[in-house]
Amino acid sequence: MNEFINIFSSQDPGTVSTAVQLLILLTIFSLAPGILILLTSFTRVIIVLSFTRTSLATQQMPPNQVLIGIALFITFFIMAPTFQEINQEALTPLMNEEIGLEEAYDRASSPIKHFMADHTRQKDLQLFLNYSDADPIESIDDIPLTVFVPAFTISELKTAFTMGFLIFIPFLVIDMTVASILMSMGMMMLPPVMISLPFKVLLFVLVDGWYLIVESLLAGFN
Repeated sequence: MNEFINIFSSQDPGTVSTAVQLLILLTIFSLAPGILILLTSFTRVIIVLSFTRTSLATQQMPPNQVLIGIALFITFFIMAPTFQEINQEALTPLMNEEIGLEEAYDRASSPIKHFMADHTRQKDLQLFLNYSDADPIESIDDIPLTVFVPAFTISELKTAFTMGFLIFIPFLVIDMTVASILMSMGMMMLPPVMISLPFKVLLFVLVDGWYLIVESLLAGFN
């Protein structure tokens, strides 16, 4: 502990700078899961993919690891322009000691706020603004992240559930059709899911379902 204190009390600017950079990196890594889930497109992507698997009734196919991996890389693809802007405007100048921590935070939060503003419903944002003690808002940059993050999250949840409902409809029709046919044939003991599953998978493959879903996700963030 004494060595850690000595690092920050050192008179060598290079040593202090390295220690500060290391502290910043450790902080970012510790907050990375929350940042990834709540400040990016990850929430919508993983919920829509999960709805797709549930509507197909394929149990654990694709596995959770595959869905999360796909969601992560789609998120990185969608967020790439925002991350590049943060790196150019905030991280690189901070590492080069051109700006301070406070200015770096302001520069890094601005692209994130603009991204969230494009996908946050005005109604959700106003809800949290009304219950906060925030100063009068003149621009997007004036809205604190404590207001933006929950508003963005509930907007993403509504959008994801809406997409999930639309994905469910065609598969629900197949289930109802198969169940009606089995009942008319007197095969009430045969689970409809066993019969409808191959037809749902066949339909999903024929219409190139994964392509359509990913295309819809990308278009929603374009």
